[in-house]
Amino acid sequence: MSVFEFGSGILTGTRTDLAGVQTPRRFGVLQDVSIDFNGDIKMLFGTNQYPVDTARGKTKIEGKAKFAALQASGYNDLFFGQTLATGQSKYAYNERTTLATTTAAISYTVANAASTPLVDQGVFYGGTGANAGVQLTASSTASGSAVYAFVGSTGVYTFNAADSAAQVLVNYKYQVSTGFNIAINQQFMGTTPRFGLTLFQVFEGNQMVLDLYSATSSKLTYPTRIDDYVINEMDFSAFANAADEVGVWNLAQ
Repeated sequence: MSVFEFGSGILTGTRTDLAGVQTPRRFGVLQDVSIDFNGDIKMLFGTNQYPVDTARGKTKIEGKAKFAALQASGYNDLFFGQTLATGQSKYAYNERTTLATTTAAISYTVANAASTPLVDQGVFYGGTGANAGVQLTASSTASGSAVYAFVGSTGVYTFNAADSAAQVLVNYKYQVSTGFNIAINQQFMGTTPRFGLTLFQVFEGNQMVLDLYSATSSKLTYPTRIDDYVINEMDFSAFANAADEVGVWNLAQ
């Protein structure tokens, strides 16, 4: 009786180059996995047209996984191998305010002013007038119309009196204590996180489990789309571990 498999399966990666117990990281909402076993075939020729023998030389295992969800700890363990810390930078997009009607400089304190440090990400005119959507110019002082200044330590935007009563959309980054961040710093060449991979599938009661004992990732892609989910892609290569073991493939038949 033939045994079939169906669906994308479940894929996990577990760091192997660090001491101690490591947490397996699941490739969340897995879309598909492809694993290629490629061997170079060497051919022995004599005086005739066709080879008299063939043998496999260098062999490599390469794969790619597409997935929709992976936590920061997974990105760090399986690709970056750097320091994972708590806290994250968030983005305030088009925070809307109408400037005061005045003949003096106008100040606006953003909603997340206490979440310092803050970083300006641009100001645009709002509303429906002729200037709607036009970007203002950042400067050290609000020296004229369509010019503003921003102080990241206080979260205060300052506008010139020429923009009195204008509606503006402010954008900035701010810090919160929730979430996580990965500081991507310069490292020596050769620094490479290593991990084991387990691919699991089950269909009609038949299981397939493929273990690759040691692997590294050569590429992590984060592609955004205008009207679709972000589907991450991670490329990886497997190799023998210190015991010259590459992996094991478990099949129902």
